[in-house]
Amino acid sequence: MTAAGRPQRDGLSIGAVLAQLRPDFPDVTISKIRFLESEGLVRPGRTASGYRQFSAADVERLRFVLAAQRDHYLPLKVIKEQLDAADHGRTDGQGLGGRLPRKLVPLPANPGDGLPRPENFAPGREVRLTREDLLAEAGVDGALLAELEQYGLIRAGAAGFYDPDAVLVARTVRAMTEFGIEPRHLRAFRASADREVGLLQQIIAPVSRHRDADAKARADELARQFAALSVTLHTLLVKAGIRDVTGG
Repeated sequence: MTAAGRPQRDGLSIGAVLAQLRPDFPDVTISKIRFLESEGLVRPGRTASGYRQFSAADVERLRFVLAAQRDHYLPLKVIKEQLDAADHGRTDGQGLGGRLPRKLVPLPANPGDGLPRPENFAPGREVRLTREDLLAEAGVDGALLAELEQYGLIRAGAAGFYDPDAVLVARTVRAMTEFGIEPRHLRAFRASADREVGLLQQIIAPVSRHRDADAKARADELARQFAALSVTLHTLLVKAGIRDVTGG
């Protein structure tokens, strides 16, 4: 018998799974695991009395999902497509060939596209950077950083620290300056992002107000899906505008 008076059984309880995942995913909760189950991302077995039984494969599946969300900000729909491809054993390069190697989760953009990557920061770990850290990691000077802050492209946190995304913003703008672009020219990007966040708040506010245990997980997933769609739409509109300008 277990400490809770329940019969010992094969497989892991949801609490045991949480204990295994927490070291790598500190924010994961039982509610999150249940939400992922309700969305069909994992399908644990059940005892005759209805208790969940997670296998080692189920745990790896959850790791795959959580890593894809955390490291690449992929929406569940995209992750589920990869898992379904793995379940069907596709080996045509479009699926995962029945395996769940987290390293094969694709980045949102092609790694050869020249975009900066946060390679110096361990995924999922909170990183707080000082001003000096940011300047060193991004390879920019204080004058450029001051302009980025002036036009709202980079914002320090309440305690005066920066996060790794600030490094990526600074690197990206630094690359754009090679085309003669200055931070003041990029204020429209900040304004556009703020408007998109406003739209997102309208979408997730009703979900966030629910008191059930899965409300936060659903709101997080809605935010992730909206962010992915927003980036896709922005990219397509810019590409269409470039074609109009170049006549391509």
